[in-house]
Amino acid sequence: MATEDKNRATAAAILPLVGGAANVSSIAHCMTRLRLGLHDRSLVDDEALKAVPAVMGVVEDDTYQIVLGPGTVARVTPEFEQLVEEGKASGAPAPEAPAHTAEELADKGAALKAQQKAKNATPFKLFLRKIANIFVPLIPALIGCGIIAGLNGLLVNLGWLTSVTPALAAMASGFMALIAVFVGFNTAKEFGGTPILGGAVAAIIVFPGVANIEAFGQKLSPGQGGVLGALGAAVLAVYVEKWCRRWVPEALDVLVTPTLTVLISGLVTIFGLMYVAGEVSSAIGTFADWLLSTGGAGAGFLLGGLFLPLVMLGLHQALIPIHTTLIEQQGYTVLLPILAMAGAGQVGAAAAVYLRLPRNESIRRTIKSAMPAGLLGVGEPLIYGVSLPLGRPFITACVGGAFGGGFVGLFNQLGDSVGSTAIGPSGWALFPLLDGNHGLGSTIAIYAGGLLVGYVAGFVATYFFGFSKSLLAEFNVSQEPAASTVAASGGAATPAAGVGTGTGDSPAKEPAQV
Repeated sequence: MATEDKNRATAAAILPLVGGAANVSSIAHCMTRLRLGLHDRSLVDDEALKAVPAVMGVVEDDTYQIVLGPGTVARVTPEFEQLVEEGKASGAPAPEAPAHTAEELADKGAALKAQQKAKNATPFKLFLRKIANIFVPLIPALIGCGIIAGLNGLLVNLGWLTSVTPALAAMASGFMALIAVFVGFNTAKEFGGTPILGGAVAAIIVFPGVANIEAFGQKLSPGQGGVLGALGAAVLAVYVEKWCRRWVPEALDVLVTPTLTVLISGLVTIFGLMYVAGEVSSAIGTFADWLLSTGGAGAGFLLGGLFLPLVMLGLHQALIPIHTTLIEQQGYTVLLPILAMAGAGQVGAAAAVYLRLPRNESIRRTIKSAMPAGLLGVGEPLIYGVSLPLGRPFITACVGGAFGGGFVGLFNQLGDSVGSTAIGPSGWALFPLLDGNHGLGSTIAIYAGGLLVGYVAGFVATYFFGFSKSLLAEFNVSQEPAASTVAASGGAATPAAGVGTGTGDSPAKEPAQV
């Protein structure tokens, strides 16, 4: 009960700071963030929101996003939705926003966020956001089933609870066997079609009866094409449905439109998309294996070092279907543990900033409060609250991620594959989801070694090369927050926030938090 009260208290604290119930137009959440559609952005009090104890930071993108962290967001969101409904039912007007003075780094972070938001509003990046919105809602199931799969594998290897392991295998595999249906449903929803029709067309891909059908001179197999085939089938269904809505008489629409949508899209899926998507999926798996087996250290170095900039540009979203395809094919994605090293470099860099700025109480408090979340893979507060506004520490954090990625990539090159059975978590939160080809102990050791290398490399690079003399002179002084901010936060600074580093969360931040 105490936990429920805490979650409701958090929701109650957030609501007036976003302009009240009347100012909220939509509510959703991803793995770590409460996503709000707002009528009037000016009514939001960013600084007071950052001072709420459960809030790790805020992000402004296509929606206003409040970073609450894994687990917490799923509990706070229903409470928030209930409060909004109650507020709208009572007709309470939206309060006027109070004004507070932001701290210097928060100002810089906000400016950088605004610049990045403008850059991200391109057709290609908006398309990638749609792709991310399709897969991000699937992450909780991927995580849950992935952990169960890991537990089942451990029990099987130990020979324990043999009567239970078949049930665990069914729990772990059931979702993945039908993931194409969920992808089709979300795709149709995201592209403006009827979700259930998208799911119906995608269900053809996993139907066992397709094994009796021949296309392109070969028998089809259930699941051929996987999530990529489901994605293409559902997009096609949306366009067929929209065409029918324009041309089919209204009196016949309820019968003709769904029939033609499933029929036309289904035939194209069976006799075209399943084969093509299957070839593409196989090529993705083959390329990932080849890349890491032949140039693992170099590939890991580049992937680990470039992941944070890719996140800033919104280009990391293109990796989400690739992760999901690899999990579907091989049981795990070998890319995520390498990309997760970017978060390790960020943590190491933040520790170095803490030591290099002993007089800056404000930044040091931000780092202390954000470090636990950073260790667990939630990197937003450290990125836009600390490293990116300072400039050089962001680059040296990328260096740390590069060395960590190179370490994990090297072992992949030597034959020890390290993968994750789900997307979303990183940092220490990824340990329960690790899997590989040489046993769990070896996989955990390699991943832990990569984190350690990332921490150390990020720290060393930042400590010795992250500050110029002018930067030290500017920031290694006391920068206590304004009195109003201290009062609002009860005397405790809170991390500024910005762009996420993962598979989910804005779509520029979820999944693959680092």
